[in-house]
Amino acid sequence: MADDDSLAALQALHRDFCALSDNRLPALDRLLQNLENHLEGFKTLVDKKPKNDASRKALDSGNITVGDQDYEVNDDFKQQALEMAEALDLDELDAAACFMGAADEAKELDRTQLQTAVIRFHRRREYVLLSVRMLMKAAMDSGEEEIEGQAQLQMAVQILLDIVGGVDFKPAYRFWGKCLDSMGAIERWLQAIAERLQSAQVVGQVPLPGFLEIMTFQRESLSRQHENLAAICTHMIKPGFADVDNFKALLAKTKTIDKHDLITIHYVPILLRLTTHVASESTTLTKEARALHDSLMTGRDSDPWALRNLHAAALAWWLAEYSGRYIDPNLQDVDLQNVKFEDEANSRSEAFLRALNDGAFHFMLSISQDIRPTRWYDPQKTSMISSLLHDTAILTSDSAQPEDFFKELLMENMQTFIDSFITNMPDTLRRLKVEEDDQRRRLQLHFQQSAGEQPLHLERFLVIISYAFGGFPDAAEDFWSDKESNLYGFLQWAAKRQPTPRIAMFCEMLRAISTGNTNADSAHRFLLEEGASATGKIRRTSSLSYTHIFNELIEFQTNIHEPKKTIQGGLYAPSQNPVDHIVEPESATMLESYLRLLAHLSRESATARIWLLDSADYNLAGICFGLCTDKVESGLRASAFDTISALLVGKDVLRATGVWNNLDDWTVSGFYVNSKQSNTLNQYPHEDFWATLANGYDESIAFVRLLQALVEPYPESQALNDSLPFPEGLGSARRMPGIELYVDFVMQQVFAERGPEVQDPLQRHVMRWTCLRFISTCLRTFNENLVVFANKSSIPVDDVIDPSSLAVYVTLHPFTRVMEWLFNDKVIKALFASAHQDVKEVNAAVTDSPLVQSLMLSIEVMDQAMQLQATYLDIVRPVLQQQHSHQHAPVSNLSLASFEDAILNNLQIVVDLGLYCGTGHEPLTIASLSLLEKMASSRKLAVSPAGFGQRSGRSKIVGILEKDHESERIGRSLSNLMKYSEDELEAKQEASGYVIKIRILDFLNSCLAAVSQRPTIAHILLGFSCGSATVSIAEDSLWDTGNSLFHSILLLAVKYPDNDGETFSSWMSAIKTKCWEVLQRLWRSPLTSSLVMEELRTNELLFVEAPNLLPISPETPWDGVSLSQGLEDLANAHVTEFFYGTPALALQNFLQRRSAFLDYESRELRLTVKEGMPTMKSRIQSALLGTTIRPGEDPIPNATIFDLFDFIELNYPEMDVPDHRFLEGVNISSCQEDKDGTTVYSLPLLQQVMLLKIKYWKKQQVITDETGELEAIQIGEALLAAFEDWNRRTQLIRYHKDILQSWVQLLMVTLHACDFDTSSRTSFILQTLQVILPKLELSYNADLFTAMQLATLAEALIHKIDYESTAFEKTRNGDFANDRLSQLFRAALIGVYSPVSTTELREYCYQICFRYIQGTSEKAIKGSLLGRHTLNTVKNCGNHLLEVVCDDAYSGTGTCKVSALLLLNALVSVASRQESKYILESFVSLNFVGVLVDNIKHIPEELKTAAAPQVPILLSYYDASLALLLRICQTRLGAAYVLNAGLFPSVRESRIFDIDPDIGLEFDNPNALKKYYELMLSVLRVINAAVIARGRQNDQTVFQAREFLKQSRHSMVSIFKRSINVGAGLGQDERLVKDLVELVDCFTVLVDFTGFLEFEDSTSLKQTRADMFS
Repeated sequence: MADDDSLAALQALHRDFCALSDNRLPALDRLLQNLENHLEGFKTLVDKKPKNDASRKALDSGNITVGDQDYEVNDDFKQQALEMAEALDLDELDAAACFMGAADEAKELDRTQLQTAVIRFHRRREYVLLSVRMLMKAAMDSGEEEIEGQAQLQMAVQILLDIVGGVDFKPAYRFWGKCLDSMGAIERWLQAIAERLQSAQVVGQVPLPGFLEIMTFQRESLSRQHENLAAICTHMIKPGFADVDNFKALLAKTKTIDKHDLITIHYVPILLRLTTHVASESTTLTKEARALHDSLMTGRDSDPWALRNLHAAALAWWLAEYSGRYIDPNLQDVDLQNVKFEDEANSRSEAFLRALNDGAFHFMLSISQDIRPTRWYDPQKTSMISSLLHDTAILTSDSAQPEDFFKELLMENMQTFIDSFITNMPDTLRRLKVEEDDQRRRLQLHFQQSAGEQPLHLERFLVIISYAFGGFPDAAEDFWSDKESNLYGFLQWAAKRQPTPRIAMFCEMLRAISTGNTNADSAHRFLLEEGASATGKIRRTSSLSYTHIFNELIEFQTNIHEPKKTIQGGLYAPSQNPVDHIVEPESATMLESYLRLLAHLSRESATARIWLLDSADYNLAGICFGLCTDKVESGLRASAFDTISALLVGKDVLRATGVWNNLDDWTVSGFYVNSKQSNTLNQYPHEDFWATLANGYDESIAFVRLLQALVEPYPESQALNDSLPFPEGLGSARRMPGIELYVDFVMQQVFAERGPEVQDPLQRHVMRWTCLRFISTCLRTFNENLVVFANKSSIPVDDVIDPSSLAVYVTLHPFTRVMEWLFNDKVIKALFASAHQDVKEVNAAVTDSPLVQSLMLSIEVMDQAMQLQATYLDIVRPVLQQQHSHQHAPVSNLSLASFEDAILNNLQIVVDLGLYCGTGHEPLTIASLSLLEKMASSRKLAVSPAGFGQRSGRSKIVGILEKDHESERIGRSLSNLMKYSEDELEAKQEASGYVIKIRILDFLNSCLAAVSQRPTIAHILLGFSCGSATVSIAEDSLWDTGNSLFHSILLLAVKYPDNDGETFSSWMSAIKTKCWEVLQRLWRSPLTSSLVMEELRTNELLFVEAPNLLPISPETPWDGVSLSQGLEDLANAHVTEFFYGTPALALQNFLQRRSAFLDYESRELRLTVKEGMPTMKSRIQSALLGTTIRPGEDPIPNATIFDLFDFIELNYPEMDVPDHRFLEGVNISSCQEDKDGTTVYSLPLLQQVMLLKIKYWKKQQVITDETGELEAIQIGEALLAAFEDWNRRTQLIRYHKDILQSWVQLLMVTLHACDFDTSSRTSFILQTLQVILPKLELSYNADLFTAMQLATLAEALIHKIDYESTAFEKTRNGDFANDRLSQLFRAALIGVYSPVSTTELREYCYQICFRYIQGTSEKAIKGSLLGRHTLNTVKNCGNHLLEVVCDDAYSGTGTCKVSALLLLNALVSVASRQESKYILESFVSLNFVGVLVDNIKHIPEELKTAAAPQVPILLSYYDASLALLLRICQTRLGAAYVLNAGLFPSVRESRIFDIDPDIGLEFDNPNALKKYYELMLSVLRVINAAVIARGRQNDQTVFQAREFLKQSRHSMVSIFKRSINVGAGLGQDERLVKDLVELVDCFTVLVDFTGFLEFEDSTSLKQTRADMFS
C-alpha cells in the first residue's frame, strides 16, 4: 500500500543518513535519489490537515481512495477512522488511509489497528524530522568532519528552503519560524495529552485497554519530535538561516515558558547559538545590536520571564557574546562614536553579576546535570552539585532523557558560551573571584568564624565547564593546545589561591578536561609546571600543583598519626592572608578531590602514572594507606583506596606485590591508630576491622575495587593465566598464605550481607556490580586447562607455571574460594536476587547503567559457575578436602551437588532470562541466551527426576515457562528479534540485530542437539505446547496464528540472502544456514517431525525455495575467492587462506544448507506416498525435473535434481594433522572437541599448549632472547592457521558427505515414490546413470564414501529397469541405453577390485552385475554380441576379478558371500551359453570348485553350531553355493570338475542323507524340517546334474551314483513312504508337500538314470547264487 511504501521509504532514508554519519554508506546515489523524492514533502514538516466536514462526508459515503486504489469501507472501519481523526485532530481521509495502512503491522505488534495507526502516524512524523535534522547537520553543521556528497546535500537544503542560487534568505527565515511554530504546536498537543491523563485520574474512571500505553507513547514521541525540531532550528543558525526577527520570536516564545522540564531544555541550544549568531558583528549592525542590547537589559525588570533563572541565563549568554564586539572595537564605526567603553563594560559586568544572582549559573548547572546525570553512584559529585544548586528546579528522576545527538548539541553550544565568557569578559570573571573572596572574609568575620551563605558563582562556573567538556576530549584540547590562549590562561588564574569549596570544583573541572591520553598528559605537565613555579613557603597562595597536593596530603597524614598535632582547629599552618583563617569544614572534601584527580590522571595518562610511582619525594601508595585509618571519615578512605587502584593500571608483578604486602600489613596494624600495640606480632586483623570496612558504603565498594585491580591478571600472563595474582607467600608469616580473608570479605560481608541491606536501588546495583566484577574476574582468570595439560602431555606444568606447583595454583587461586562461596546459601540468594529485576526497569535503563551492568554480571557469574563447576567439584574440592587446615573454614552447602540444584530452587531465573532477551540490550541478550543454553543442555534441568518406579516427568524449567503464559511473552520478543531487517545487511556482521540472531539460533540448535527426544526450552519458545514427553499446537497460540519464533526462523531461512549478487558471503549465509539447521533438527526429531513437516508444507517451503537454488562450480566465488583459486594456492603452499579464512566457511554453509533442503525434499516426497497426497507428489516430481508449480501462478523454472549434483565437482584435498616440535610429547587428542558432529581441534587449547611450550623453552634456555621468542610466536601462529585449515577441510568433507547422502537418498525416494510410466522411468534412470557413472569410476581411486553412496544408488536404479522396455530396442536411443548399462556393468566389475574396495561396496557391485546379467540374459543368447561383450568385459578385468569374487564367495562376511555366489552363478551361465571355458577354468585354477564341493561336508555341523540369528543367512549361503554347483554341473566339463573334486565323498561325509527324514538336521530354526528337505533337494539336484551331464556311458560316475543311492537307501525309502502317506497323518504340514514331491522326483530320476533297480536286482541274484552251497 502507498502508506506502507511511504513509511518504508522514510525509514530507508533515515537508515542511509545514519550510515552516512557513521561513514559506512554503501551507495550515496541511493540516498540522494530517496532524498530528492522526499524534499517536497519535507517542506511541510509535521503539518497536518485538521478535521473538516468534506472529508468526514467522503468517509461517511463508504467509498474512499487511498493512493491510486479505491476502497469500499464498512461502518466499523469508518468509526475507528473517525476516532483516530478525533484523537489526532487529523483530516478524516488521511486518518482512514493511515488506519488502513496499519492492518498488517497490528498483528506483528499485537496491538489494535487503531493503536498501530497512531503509532505509525507519529513514527512517520519522527522519520521526517530525523531525516531533516540529519540533512541539516550533514550539510550545514558538520564542523571539520568530511561528509561524503556534502555539496549535493547542501543543494538539497537550498531546495528545501527555496533559496537555490539566491542571496535572499527570507524563505529560510520563514522555514525557521515554521519550525519554531511547530514546536509550539507540539507543546499544546502535549498539554492536551497531560490534561486527558489527569482528568482520567481525577474522575477515577477505568481507562480503556491500551489507553495509558498509547498516551504514553504519544507523549514520548512528541517529545522526541520537539527535540528534533529544536536541533533543526539550531543547525540552521550556523549558515545564517535565522535573523534578528527569528531571535525576537524565540525570546517571545521562551519568555512564556513557565516550568522546568525537558521541553524547556530543548530551547537552550537554540538560544545559545542564535544569541551567538545575532550578537556577532558579522550578522547584526552595531546600531541594531545596541538597541537589542538595551531592550534586553531593560527587560530584566520591566518585562520579566515566567522562569526567572532561564531569563537570567539568556541575559548571561547575550552579555558574554555581545561583549565580544568591544574586545577590539572599530572606532571608525559611526554608531560607536561618543561611546564610553569602560562605563559600558562596567555596566555589562554589573548586569552579568545580577544575572548570576538571578540564577543564570544555577540554571546552566541544572540543565547540565539534567541531560548528563550521574548514572553511577558518585557521592562526592552528587553532594557537590546539591550544594551548588540549593533549591533550583531540576528534572525528576523519572523524566525522559534527551537523545545523545541533542546532548552533544547542547554541550557544544555551552562550550561556545564558556569560551566567549572567558575571552570576552575576563574582568567580570576576575571581579567574580575577588568579590566572592571578600564576601567570604566579611561573612567569616561578621559571623565570628562561622560559615555563612556564600554565592559560589565561580564554583558553579567551574562545574559547568566540567559538564560541558567532560566526555569531549577533542573540545577539551582547546584548553591545552595553546599556552598563550585565554582558556589556558584561565586555568592558570583559576588554579591560584583557591578556598576549599572552590578547589574541589576546580579539581572536578580539571578531571573533565583531562580525559584522554593527550589531555591527561597536558594536565600532568600543568601540575608539574605550577608546582615548579610556586615557592612552597606560602602554601595557600600557591597554584594547585603536585607539590601543593602532596604537601596537603602529607600534613593531614602526619596530623593523624602524631597525636601532638591536633587537627581540630584547622588543617593548615597560620597564614598572613585573612581569607585563609576561615574555618573550612570541607577539608575532607578537598582531600578527596585531590585523590580523585590523582586517580583520574593515573588511569588516563601512563606518563602521570609512572611519575607518581617513580617519584622519589612522594610515596603515594604509602600516603593513601596512611590516610586509611579509623580516625578518617569513610569517604576519604574510599578515595584513598580508589587512588591505589588507579596506580595498579598496567601493573607488573613488582608493583602488585608491593601493594599486596602493604595492604596485608595495613589490615593487621594500619587501621587502628591509637590502639595499644601488642609486643607480639599481630596475626589477624582486629575483630571489628572487616565489619567496620563493610559498614561504610563508599569505602567497602572502593576496597572491593582495589581487590579487583589486584586480582586482575598481569598483562603478560593474560593469554595463559598460569600465575597467581598475588605473592605465593602472602601473609605466611601470620597465617596460611593466600587471599582467602579478602575473598571472604567480598563474598560474605559485602555481597551476601551488606548488599541486600542497601535500600537505595542505585547504590545497591553499584555494590552488586562491584562485587560481581570481582567474582567474575576470579573465575575468568582460572585456567582449568592446566590440569588437562599436566595429565595429557609431557610438558612439566609444575615447572613451567609461575607458582611453585600446580597444586599450589589450584588451591591458592581465588577461583577456588569463590567457587566454594558460590555453593553458600546466602551468596546464592544474593546472586539470584541480583539476577531478578523488573523487566520494565531493565528495558527503560541504558545499557551502561548500573542496573543493566550488574544484572549482566550476575548472569555471567552463573554461566561461569556452570561452566567451571565440573573442574571444581571433581578436581579442586577433593584436593581441598585432603588439606586439613584449621584456618580453612568450609562455607559451602554440601547438600548442593551441583549449581543446577541452586537453579532448581530459583526457577524464576529461567523466566527472567527469557524476558531479558527482549529488552534491547545486546550484551544482556547474549549473556542471557548463553546461560539459557547451558541450562537447556543440562540433563539435570532438562529432564526432571522421577520417583521410584516412575518415568521421569516434564522438565521443571519448561513448566515454569508455561506458567502464566510467560513462554508466549518470551517467544514473541524472540520472534521480533528474528525479524528480517535490511539495516543488518548494510551494517554487516557488526549489526546488533545480526549478532543477536546468530546467538538465538546457536541457542536453539544447542538445545535441540542436547535433548532431541523430550520437550525443552527450545520447543516451548519456538511455539510448541509441551507435555511430559510430547508436543502439540495450542489453539490461538503464536504458532497457530503464524507469529511464533518458528515462523520467524522459517521466514528468515527463505528471505535472508546468502550472496550479494557477485559472491557467496560467509557472514550472510551464516544466519540462513543456522535457520535451516534448526528446521532440520525439528523435522528429523520424532517429537516434532509431523507438526513441522505439516507447517512447512502449508507454507510451501519446498516450492518457494526450489526456484532460488543456484548451481555452483569450482569457479564459484566464496567471499570473493573460488575453490579453484584456493587449490592453485595450495599447490604452492601447505595451507591456503581459502581454507583457514572465511571463503571455506561460506562454502561449508552452502553445502550444509543444500544438504538440508535435499533431505527435506526427500522426506516430503516420502510423506506424499505414506499419507496419500497425489497432487503434492506430482508437484514435487515436477520440481525435481526442473519446473516449480504454484497455485494460481505460471510455472517457474528451477534447477533439476541433476543440476543439484554440481557439488560433486568440488574437491577438498585431505590434509595430515599438522606436526611440529611444539606438539612433541603432547597428546593432541586432548585438544579435540566435537563441533556439529565433527571432531576438530580447539584452537584456544592449542594456543595454550604452544604458550606453555614457549614458556618452558624460555626457562630451559632454549629460547634466550626476544628474537627467538618472536620467531616461536610466529611459528605458533602459522601452526594455528594450519590447524584451522585442517579443521575447515574436515568440516567441508563432512558436509560434502552429508549433501551426497541427501542427494542419493532423494534420488532413491524419487525412484520408488514418483509415478513414472515405463519409458519415463527408464529415461530418468539412464539420465541418472549418465550423471553418476563418471564420478563412481573416479571415486574408486580414493573416495570410499562416494563410491558406496553412488554404488547404492546404482544398485537401486538397475533393479528398477524394465529390460522389456522399448528403450532397449535396436534403435539409436536403444544403443545409448544399452551402452549406459554396459558402462554400469563394467564400473561395477572394476569396483570389485578397486583400491577402496570393501565388503559392503563389493556386495553392491555384485548385485549390480548380477542384475545386469539377469536382465540381459534373454537377449544374450548363444553367439549374440551382447553375450560376447558381457563375457569379454569380465575377461578384460583379469584374473584378479574372479579371484576377489571367489574369495568373497568362500570367506566373505554376511550377505556378501551370497551375492558373490549369485554373481558367479550368473557368470557361469553366461560362459556356458557362449560355450566358453574361461570361467570354469578360472575356478579350477583357483581351486574354487574343490572349495565349493568341500563345503558340503561341513553343512550339518555348521548348522548345528550356528546361533539362531545366523541360521537364515547360513541357509541362504548353502542355497547359493549349491545353486552354483548345480550351474557348473550342467556342462560336461563342469560336471567333471565337480565330480573330480570329490562330490560324492563330500556328500557321504556330510551324512545329510543318513539322517532320518522324519527328524531332520538339528539346528535352531522353526522350519528346520522344511529347510532340511530343501537342503537335501539342492544337494540331490547337484548330484543329478553331474551324473546326467557325464552321461550313462560314464561308468565311473554311474557307479558312484549307484553307491550313493545304496548308502542313502534308508533316507530314500523314508522319503518315498512319507510322500505316499502325505494325507494320512504324517504330512499334515502343507509346506512340506512340494519338497517331498520334488525329492521323490529327483531320487526317481537318479534311480532311473543309473539303472539302480536293475543293478540292485542283479546284485541280489548274484548273491543268491553264490550262497547255494552254503
